[in-house]
Amino acid sequence: MKKKYIMAPGPTEVPPDVLAEAAKPVMHHRTPQFRKILTEVLENMKYVLGTTRNVYIMAASGTGAMETAVSNTVNPGDKVIVATIGNFGDRWENIAKCYGANIVKIAPEWGYAVKPEELKKALDENPDAVAVFTTLNETSTGVYNDIEAFAKLTANHKAILVVDGISGIGAQPFYMDKWGVDIIAVGSQKGLMIPPGLAYVACSEKAWKVVEQCKSPKFYFDLKRYEKSLTKEKMPDTPWTSAVSLITQQVVALRLIKEEGLENIWERHRKLSRAVREGIIALGLKPFAKENPAVVLCSVEVPEGVDGKALVKKIRDDYGISMAGGQGKLEGKIFRVGTLGYTDRFDPIIGLAAVEMAIKELGGEIEIGKGVKRAMEVLLEEKYQ
Repeated sequence: MKKKYIMAPGPTEVPPDVLAEAAKPVMHHRTPQFRKILTEVLENMKYVLGTTRNVYIMAASGTGAMETAVSNTVNPGDKVIVATIGNFGDRWENIAKCYGANIVKIAPEWGYAVKPEELKKALDENPDAVAVFTTLNETSTGVYNDIEAFAKLTANHKAILVVDGISGIGAQPFYMDKWGVDIIAVGSQKGLMIPPGLAYVACSEKAWKVVEQCKSPKFYFDLKRYEKSLTKEKMPDTPWTSAVSLITQQVVALRLIKEEGLENIWERHRKLSRAVREGIIALGLKPFAKENPAVVLCSVEVPEGVDGKALVKKIRDDYGISMAGGQGKLEGKIFRVGTLGYTDRFDPIIGLAAVEMAIKELGGEIEIGKGVKRAMEVLLEEKYQ
């Protein structure tokens, strides 16, 4: 018998109560019964995002939310700033190119965050930029950006601030309205603790004015259609067929999030990620993030003499734990240990034990038990409950 675990930065483990919801009969999406559930999901998403603005829900992955953000704000020839710190930040560039954007790119070496002063310089040099596209948490490198500082810079600029919050929302501090973020794009399979398939977008008043003036062609992802469906009657609706079973799961997951409390969830992720990171360091391994280390995962340099791809494969196939390898130019060079979503104090212990055993089996020179020991010490120091 082999028990399976997911310790990747997404998809993540789903709580049993949420999984059970998917076994119930499918509900018709145009009924008052379903729209009552949809209403609860959208209201609770406002809580998660820290906004009073409408939240739009669609059947798509997080990349669908990103494309929605671009297609509703960028006209061909518009100048945009892309502040990227990894593979998913680069995705903003790739999507914006599809819509004919003129791109100004800020791209520090992977492992580092974009400095607020770098963004300020780009904004000062490009007063005609219509948007800044960036990432809250970059899972490919294990680094997060200071979005609060970015929002202060765009507050008095023509450009709107558009943030990929797909892996960060529900795991680390984020306040859309308080900070002044203009658009947030989210996916369901990470901190929101359900399977892949739902995307969320919310827009500030400043962003909505841009949406209303945008002429780029779109159909399924047209936010004006979503706004109309939300507001045309007393109960909100979606313009297209809703992903009914996922939404009924989301309502349960959001109840769990509200029960625990967002601040408590953020603190839980901080503690668990610290336990993994310090366990990794105790083993003599090097975290890849040079600054702003993520709380949703720990990115780790593959030790000398060990095959990085073989390491991730052994942990998955022999030990039953799905972790993630490196992406793009980091393929085979790092591995990533997730602590995101439905996680508790024993996840770091399980994950580090697997890392230790797999490295040892593959010929790496480490002392078995040192990482697990340090992680336990950290959790005791943090008084994890």
